[in-house]
Amino acid sequence: MSALSHEKAETADASSSASSHAHDHLERRLLRKLDLRMSAVVLLYALNYIDRSNAASARLGGFEKDLHLQGNQYATVLSIMYVGFIVMQVPANMFLHWLERPSILIPCSMVIWGVLSALTGFYTGVLLARFFLGFAEGPFFPGTMYLISGWYKRDELAVRTTLVSCGSVLSAGFGAAFASGILSGMQGKLGQAAWRRETVVWLFYIEGGATVLVALCAFFILPDFPHNTGWLTPEERALAISRLAEDGQGEADERTTMQGLWDALADWKVWWFSIALIVQFVSMSFVSYFPTIVATLGYDETTTLLLAAPPWVLAMITAFAFSRYSDKKRKRFVYVFASNAIAAVGFIVSICTMNTAVRYVSLFLMTQIAGGQMVLMGWITNTFAREPAKRAVAIALILALSQIGGIIGAYVWPPNWGPTYRYSYAVCFVAFGVSMAMFGVMHLHLKRLNERFERDERVRDVDGIRDVGFRYMI
Repeated sequence: MSALSHEKAETADASSSASSHAHDHLERRLLRKLDLRMSAVVLLYALNYIDRSNAASARLGGFEKDLHLQGNQYATVLSIMYVGFIVMQVPANMFLHWLERPSILIPCSMVIWGVLSALTGFYTGVLLARFFLGFAEGPFFPGTMYLISGWYKRDELAVRTTLVSCGSVLSAGFGAAFASGILSGMQGKLGQAAWRRETVVWLFYIEGGATVLVALCAFFILPDFPHNTGWLTPEERALAISRLAEDGQGEADERTTMQGLWDALADWKVWWFSIALIVQFVSMSFVSYFPTIVATLGYDETTTLLLAAPPWVLAMITAFAFSRYSDKKRKRFVYVFASNAIAAVGFIVSICTMNTAVRYVSLFLMTQIAGGQMVLMGWITNTFAREPAKRAVAIALILALSQIGGIIGAYVWPPNWGPTYRYSYAVCFVAFGVSMAMFGVMHLHLKRLNERFERDERVRDVDGIRDVGFRYMI
């Protein structure tokens, strides 16, 4: 009898092992298929950032001079776009939660912003174009973050956030190099300079046209969500849904979009993250002025734009390292802190020296903020993972309010503070300190909540009730 029981046990173990192997194989296949589709977002994100920041590259090609910009008018050109971001992001993500079709909404917004980017002209035209450009680009980033949070488990999000966001890091450098080619190569073509006064800027025209072309392809590439994506097999769909349920996500799918709005507005963590990100975005204002900062090294226009690329290449490499270990260790704050600390050292170096080589090295340090920023996006998404309706609003609201920092940051680099920009670096350094203090408070709060969950779970175990509670990633 015991021999028979032993044989049955071995058969059950073998069956369980085979089932587990089949499950793992299906999960790997699902992730490969999904990662391949999501990798297209890298290009979308690169174009998003290029269209947003091409004014910084165009500035070296005579943007201010040809459009007769004076005083803070250039800063206004940069900051006006953030108004559209602030107004549009929350309604767009609420609409996305209701529509459940990011494969339609995101490419449509791309087409609109590509057209608007190509319409940039004289000063009034620039203001109008960039104002509406903010409205068109508003749905993109929060929509993308909501999309990936609807597919990946919490300990997979940092790497995937970095993957889809690395387009912005590369475009911060190579976008400038691309702009250099346009500004020099298009000079005099078709009877025009690289600028066509008071009408269309070649730089914006070419980059905007490329965005529209890629957007048309994105309609057929981007996924929707696990329950309504057509290219999944039934087994893959069931697995994609069950993975998120086992990870503690999707517990409140029955909540309406409006309920998600009220829940997000009532959660103090949303407002805390928002204020911290406003300050963080002030410290990151150097990104919009990066070609101008590199120009203070004293090289010609083409060399300046080419020198802007290497710091961002290193930033992308370290961003993947930070995000990979962040997911592996299931920790967020320590990697955000490490990234910001490296960037802060870069600001200190730039304040303290005028040596050209050392200042260029400091740019490599500053750009390391990119890694922490991507881990931070994963942390924010993790914190609101349980309730999709609330998560859609929370992500959009935090990102929308954070754009206030972009508006303030546009005025942190006035021409009269150059070429040293010591005061600008000092402002960024102080902003880093304030934002990191706020993130530290949030880290301690979530840590205490996790400890409370642990105590509650031990009580349930004593009572004979097993209920695995939600754990915040800290």
